[in-house]
Amino acid sequence: MTALESFITDMPKVELHIHIEGSLMPAMMFDLSKRNNVTLPYTSVAEIEAAYNFSNLQDFLDLYYQGMSVLHTEQDFYDLTSAYLKKSAEQNVRHTEIFFDPQGHTERGIAFETVLNGITRALEDGKKNLGITSLLIMCFLRHLSEDSAFATLEQALLYKEKIIGVGLDSSENGHPPSKFTRVFAKAREEGFLIVAHAGEEGPPEYVHEALDLLKVDRIDHGNRSLEDDALTARLAKEGIGLTVCPLSNLKLCGVKDMRDHPLKKMIELGLMATVNSDDPAYFGGYMTENYLDVAKALNLSRDDIVTLAGNSIGVSFASDARKAELREDFQKYVA
Repeated sequence: MTALESFITDMPKVELHIHIEGSLMPAMMFDLSKRNNVTLPYTSVAEIEAAYNFSNLQDFLDLYYQGMSVLHTEQDFYDLTSAYLKKSAEQNVRHTEIFFDPQGHTERGIAFETVLNGITRALEDGKKNLGITSLLIMCFLRHLSEDSAFATLEQALLYKEKIIGVGLDSSENGHPPSKFTRVFAKAREEGFLIVAHAGEEGPPEYVHEALDLLKVDRIDHGNRSLEDDALTARLAKEGIGLTVCPLSNLKLCGVKDMRDHPLKKMIELGLMATVNSDDPAYFGGYMTENYLDVAKALNLSRDDIVTLAGNSIGVSFASDARKAELREDFQKYVA
C-alpha cells in the first residue's frame, strides 16, 4: 500500500450522497427475499451479482427497484441501514447524509412510517454504538408525477424532526427539475433543505433549473456542468456543493474510463466537489474504494484528497458545532 493509499484508507470521512436502498448487498437481498417470501428472478447470490452489468442509468434503476421489492418490514429497513452504517464505520466515515425513496415503497403498499421508523432507529443506534452522526433526506422519484411528490411531502410533514431535506432522483433524462417547481417551493416553505440530482445524464440546463427554479442548497452529481463555462463559474463563485460519485459514473458509463473522470478538473476550477458512493452495493465500492480508484486514475495528490474531504465537511448539512468537531478531527489526522 502506498503512502497515499494508506492516508485515504485511514482518513476520517464524510458522505453526502448515499441512497440507502442502493446499499442493499446481494446476500442481504437474497436473505430478505426468503424472509418475506418475495420471488426474485435469481436463484443465487452469484446470479444477482452477475446481473450488475449496466450500460446506463435506466439499466441500473430497473434492477434497483426490483431489489427494493424485498424490503417489507420495519426490521428490514433497520437491518439495511445498520449494515450500511457498520460498513461505513469500518471505513472511518464519521458523518453521513442519507437519501431514501419513500415512493418506491408506498407504491408497493408499505407504510411511510414503516420505512422511516426502521431507518431512523438504525441511525440513532449508529450514533450511539458507532459514533456516526447522520441526517436523512427524502427524495422524490422524478419519473413519477408532481402530484405524487406532493402526496409524499404531505406524509413527510408529520415527521419534520426526522427529515432535514428533500431531493430529486431516479431517471433524469426527460424529467427536468422544472417538472417539480411547485412541490419544491412548498418544501422550502416548510423549512426543508433542498438538493437535486442534476447533470448526471441530463444536460447542463437541468443544473440551471435546479439552481434557479428549485433553489437547491446542493447539487447531486453535477458532472455535466463543466460543459457550460458560465455555469461552472457560477457554481464556483456561489460555493455550491457537488456530490460526485466516481464509481457510479464509471459503472453507469457516464465515463468510459476513470482516467476521463472530471473530478480533477473540478478541483482545479475551484468547485466544491466531494466524493461519495451513491449506490455502493451496485457500483462496486463504498467511500474508501471511491477515493482510492479515482485518486489512482487521476493521479490525485495528497492535497487534492485533503481538499475533497474538507469540501465534504464544508458543504454538509451538519450543525456548526458538528462541523467544528469534524474539522478538528480531520485537521488532527492531516497533521
